[in-house]
Amino acid sequence: MTHSPDLHGTTGFQRVLVGVDFSASSAAALALARARFPGATRRLVHVTDARVTAAPDLMGGVTPALPDPTLLHTLESADGQRLTREVQPGEEQELMVGDPVTGLLDAARAWGADLIVVGTHAQGAIEHFFVGSTAEKIVARSPIPVLTVRAGQ
Repeated sequence: MTHSPDLHGTTGFQRVLVGVDFSASSAAALALARARFPGATRRLVHVTDARVTAAPDLMGGVTPALPDPTLLHTLESADGQRLTREVQPGEEQELMVGDPVTGLLDAARAWGADLIVVGTHAQGAIEHFFVGSTAEKIVARSPIPVLTVRAGQ
């Protein structure tokens, strides 16, 4: 007999990965994951965005710059401290550096997550057209269910 997953935490989701980017929508996603899946093992994952060393170009994309190891190390250290403050007893944490979409999907696969919970951000139409949202890309590429949460909902 198989149990179908539900959003109330009674069956199904046992390993819930929560993407943390320290925004209001990320905080809402984390609060929802804690409330809806109290019996699940939760892993909070933050990906320090290595693209901070890229510069926007006139066509709406980015031009890669040589990574500044000192800047990345400083960001990673600060992000690690912030992530540690978010974690509650019984929760796991993972800090990565790279592209947030790929990082979260890789972390979910390696850990064996059966649900990804991420916050969504309001974007302007132009930004959304050129960049798209991280949450949308995760939904499109994830082989497991993704629950998106917007702050204020």
